Amino acid sequence: MLERLFRLREHATDARTELLAGVTTFLTMAYIIFVNPEILSGTGMDRDAVFVATCLAAALGSLIMAFVANWPIGMAPGMGLNAFFAFTVVGALGYTWQQALGAVFISGVIFLIITITGIRSWLIAGIPSSLRSAIAAGIGLFLGIIALTTSGIVVAHPATKIALGDLTQPAALYAILGFFIIASLDAMRIKGAILIGILVVTVLSMALGHNSFTGIVAPPPSLMPTFLQLDIAGALHTGFVHVILVLVLVEVFDATGTMIGVARRANLISEGRPGRLNRALFADSTAIVAGSMLGTSSTTAYAESAAGVQAGGRTGLTALAVAALFLLALFFSPLAGSVPGYATAPALLYVAGLMLREITAIDWNDITEATPAALTALMMPFTYSIANGLAFGFISYVVLKVATGRWRQVHAASFIVALLFVIKFAFFPE
Repeated sequence: MLERLFRLREHATDARTELLAGVTTFLTMAYIIFVNPEILSGTGMDRDAVFVATCLAAALGSLIMAFVANWPIGMAPGMGLNAFFAFTVVGALGYTWQQALGAVFISGVIFLIITITGIRSWLIAGIPSSLRSAIAAGIGLFLGIIALTTSGIVVAHPATKIALGDLTQPAALYAILGFFIIASLDAMRIKGAILIGILVVTVLSMALGHNSFTGIVAPPPSLMPTFLQLDIAGALHTGFVHVILVLVLVEVFDATGTMIGVARRANLISEGRPGRLNRALFADSTAIVAGSMLGTSSTTAYAESAAGVQAGGRTGLTALAVAALFLLALFFSPLAGSVPGYATAPALLYVAGLMLREITAIDWNDITEATPAALTALMMPFTYSIANGLAFGFISYVVLKVATGRWRQVHAASFIVALLFVIKFAFFPE
């Protein structure tokens, strides 16, 4: 049956290798079941329900990836997109989390349409590589400032806006310890380094009396506080246009880039031959729609899937194993509820550092490429908004290319995106 479903021999693999690869991928991305509820519960969402929604969205997305695309890629709510959901759309813009879920649903439908129609390929081809790299780096900086403020390492200051916090406080010390544990383990190529770091800090804080132990295993909590709570009508408000635009753009870049990178490492696609990429993107977009109905931010492909590929994963059986383990994780809700913010902050900070590596792909010798890229990355943390970073990046890119007589280098897609952001600032400034 497994041979018929996943064509193991054709991909020069076997069931044991695929299952071990699935375990490896799960261990590298399981931190999301602790981090996502921590971030989204700040919007007023029920933390236990978000935990269930996270596990179910990850399992469902990975199942779709397994059977539709037959690729060894794990799916789960994406880092960066969950922060945009919680801290920008709900926190800064003041929309309800129900409306934010509605925006995620709409973006998923749009992503599905542009994937089926081929617009996605046109859009990807039209966005300059410098901005793609800057978007990833900027999201990393955004995650970084969230992590540093959550742990108290960076605090608000009336004169300098931000300042160094009190590093003798338990939260800051635990976060620093967690970061070094994660970085050290990852440097030694130990699988599940991020997850281990979160669990070590959580257990240590319990042992030292800074955190309470509520148990490890229990029946899964209720999903009903978030299930089908999305407000689609509320998300159709004009002020949501740029929110949906940002969600679509980041989903397109993040999903496509991740899938191409992992698939190439697994020799599943080659130059000029996309293989089953369209099927994989179809799986991604349907997972976004399903996740919004369950009650979580956008689901996407995880770059951590490369760890499973490195372990030999080549087919959807790897993704199926990931899905099964996320379903098993549903029974560990007490442990997830015991994880404090200062235990997940190091994970955010470490992921932020990994994302910053993208800046090396930017051509810093070309001002018309480097300046928009720098603005994109800088505006995300300094305005606490991924949307503003995208807006400044696209607008400045088009302006500088036109001003220097190089407008022919600008693809129509970049012109359109920049124009949409200009309209947003002009007519919907809030």
